[in-house]
Amino acid sequence: MNDDELSVGIGEILDYSIKEIDMLSPLILAYIGDSVYDVYVRTSLLQEKATPVHQMHKRTICYVKAEAQAKIVHAIWESLSDKEKGIIKRGRNAKTATVPKNADITDYRYATGFEALIGYLYLKKEFKRLKGLLTEAFGIINSESKK
Repeated sequence: MNDDELSVGIGEILDYSIKEIDMLSPLILAYIGDSVYDVYVRTSLLQEKATPVHQMHKRTICYVKAEAQAKIVHAIWESLSDKEKGIIKRGRNAKTATVPKNADITDYRYATGFEALIGYLYLKKEFKRLKGLLTEAFGIINSESKK
């Protein structure tokens, strides 16, 4: 498969109308957003070329854990549009069947909201806005870890 075939294939996968995306449950958006954010973090950490994989995995956890994602939401809140805030609220208020043992329930809900927003922007193909938020999120956690 060449690059053109790959990009066409991905374009077909992401071929949702705005109405279809708006009708997706916030947990479905979070499901996609979780993967998008995880890939972004892991790819960003590849810049640390001499770092062993185990260390990169430990660093990844610092970015993707619920506590970190909740901090991101609070830090970026004022820069979000009303629509984006609405997506986060829908994700935050979604009823989930389980909560991870190591996560505070409030942090977990905000993390779900953050992931829902990431999934929403990804499915809408708003890649410039998505990249901006991901870059900002990465910077927020970087600055937290240096304190």
